[in-house]
Amino acid sequence: MSESQWFAEIDNITDAVKKEFGSLSAAELNWKANEATWSVGQVLDHLIVINDSYEPIIQQLKGGTYKPIWLGRVKFLVKFFGDFILQSVEPTRKRKMKTFPIWEPSTSTIDAGIVSKFELHQNRLKDTICSCAELIDRGAVISSPANRIIVYRLDRAFDIIIMHEKRHLEQARELNKLRQA
Repeated sequence: MSESQWFAEIDNITDAVKKEFGSLSAAELNWKANEATWSVGQVLDHLIVINDSYEPIIQQLKGGTYKPIWLGRVKFLVKFFGDFILQSVEPTRKRKMKTFPIWEPSTSTIDAGIVSKFELHQNRLKDTICSCAELIDRGAVISSPANRIIVYRLDRAFDIIIMHEKRHLEQARELNKLRQA
């Protein structure tokens, strides 16, 4: 995707979250179908947590202090991991996945302000993408914040972030329909 495509997708996701969940109360945002599922609030919290986990890596890249592992120089692996992760977060995939512990959402009650917090987060994400244009142009490679041996290009990381958001938007929609039933 290009910067304009990323921005359009981010705006679409943000608008959908505000429209569909912005008027929910804290109790509605925290409703869970059962103990094994997340609430809508936890889904939004998870997206903020996972996206923010990329920030230290991006700051190190910008500062010239990022130390990639050797796998990042193996183009085949970089492409393989990037494509694999992107495919695994497709919104149409129905297979449930367990997240890495560093990306678990809060287990406490999520504040009703989570929708506003998500909107602010989305604006920061767009600012981050803008600030990474040079890194993207030069094909910067990073490791996943959750597992250092999983390497992919920074532009693919933004593709993954947005696709992951779309996947979880669908999850939140399903939860909200269950709550209303």
